[in-house]
Amino acid sequence: MRLSSLKVATLKEVPADADTASHKLMLRAGLIRQLAAGLYSWLPLGLKVMRKVEQVVREEMDNAGALELLMPCVQPAELWEESGRWEQYGPELLRITDRHARDFCFGPTHEEVITDLARRELRSYKQLPVTYYQIQTKFRDEIRPRFGVMRAREFLMKDAYSFHIDSESLDETYQVMFDAYSKIFTRLGLRFRAVTADSGAIGGKVSHEFHVLAESGEDAIAFSDSGDYAANVELAEAQAPASTRQPPAEAMQKVATPGVRTIDDIASFLKVRPADCLKTLLVEGADGGVVALVLRGDHELNALKAAQHPLVASPLRMAAADAVEKAAGCPPGFVGPVGLSVPLISDRSAVAMANFVCGANSTDQHLTGVNWGRDLPEPDVSDLRNVVDGDPSPDGQGTLTIARGIEVGHIFQLGDKYSASMGSGVLAEDGKHRTLVMGCYGIGITRIVAAAIEQNHDARGIVWPASLAPFDVALVPINMHKSMRLRQAAEALYQTLTTAGYEVLFDDRDARPGVKFADIDLYGIPHRVVLSDRGLDSGTLEYKARDQEQAEHIKQTEFLDFLARTITNAV
Repeated sequence: MRLSSLKVATLKEVPADADTASHKLMLRAGLIRQLAAGLYSWLPLGLKVMRKVEQVVREEMDNAGALELLMPCVQPAELWEESGRWEQYGPELLRITDRHARDFCFGPTHEEVITDLARRELRSYKQLPVTYYQIQTKFRDEIRPRFGVMRAREFLMKDAYSFHIDSESLDETYQVMFDAYSKIFTRLGLRFRAVTADSGAIGGKVSHEFHVLAESGEDAIAFSDSGDYAANVELAEAQAPASTRQPPAEAMQKVATPGVRTIDDIASFLKVRPADCLKTLLVEGADGGVVALVLRGDHELNALKAAQHPLVASPLRMAAADAVEKAAGCPPGFVGPVGLSVPLISDRSAVAMANFVCGANSTDQHLTGVNWGRDLPEPDVSDLRNVVDGDPSPDGQGTLTIARGIEVGHIFQLGDKYSASMGSGVLAEDGKHRTLVMGCYGIGITRIVAAAIEQNHDARGIVWPASLAPFDVALVPINMHKSMRLRQAAEALYQTLTTAGYEVLFDDRDARPGVKFADIDLYGIPHRVVLSDRGLDSGTLEYKARDQEQAEHIKQTEFLDFLARTITNAV
């Protein structure tokens, strides 16, 4: 492509609400333009990158034996009512009505549609297992679209669904899909982790998320520094401390702490560590009452773990201020476990504490020197907290490291969540009707583009992995419009590189060298070759890889071989 024909200008300034690197760079490089909140047009360069993601995904899904189809974006409400999700899904579901006053939605996902298709098309166990996939536009009415295409309302997604006669067959396909996803993200040149995850609104019991590692990631993931364990922080188990609890060494005392409510403030006020303090959170109980959750002061409550406790309401809800006053006799900030007459659940680390500081259930009062078993009964114990860096890995292999990740893929074992409610089944080998067992496998195509930029950029712009770059080579002649022989040499090299199979961005603009170099760096093209009259005189070309600082001079007669070796070695 000749850059003069692109007709899309790069930008120096971007909107103030563009707060991630990918959002800023995609706007600056002219990959996307915003139409409305969470809605984006993909311009030629951006579309080329997205199509490359699609190509890799499609190839690996085909290699895994999945069959491509295409389902409607707009779905009838009746299917969602059958599954029970018409009301359950919430306001993210864009509900629409046609001219006949019939209810539809713009699909955020396609479990209902594919299950309806399966119950119409699949009749016998002999047709199983089978996996269908599509690359389709989805719409989720995010309450606050942000981060550009990372959390847009409309996006492109690959979703696949498998159907099985039993869970053993599902296990086999699930592993095939897990391996296919690993190949996809490896081919795309991304640093990623597959982690055990929660199934969320999609449902099912077994699921894994695939995260691109990036500091800007919304999700925290935990993985072993010496083993294979990896999980979303919300699911990673926090092990009990290996050391035994110390015996009481201090007398319990009540101290005045006027206006001191937070753990950091109380630690500073009493000159202790947050880890020496204990915090008590009152939440709604499963029976409608109040339950006290107790954690070490430097640890964070894990809402998912807490909500799984049989005494706690699910989803987790903090107790209202009046309920706190009634249960503890004080406002939040001074609640403690001593003397509380509500069910009390302690985290594993909190129950290992001795001589700790906690609220006194009295305004502007705290207790010091508190000990389990002496000053209050031993509590019910459960894993309630988020893991932190340095915690022992649940698999016994090393310690945990916490990193930020951007979720780009999610696979689920759905079981019969949809097939049972929608009556999708086949005749088994014994002649009896058997409800289908399902799997679900999603990849965010548009999100991968943004995640790749979050992981691969510098101060000058995007640094594409080779498999994602819109072009392989940027050809940049200097002052070509003033030199006929340079123009002829540049045109000849453009044809030579194109004939050799390279995708070339030919910067044929009449622009200053600095402008050209800045734009090419912003675009993130992996390989840049510069032609000049001086180089023609010496028989050389100037070459620089996008991820390198220094350029080098290569003989013109050796450049094709050099480029082939360089690209081969980089893969």
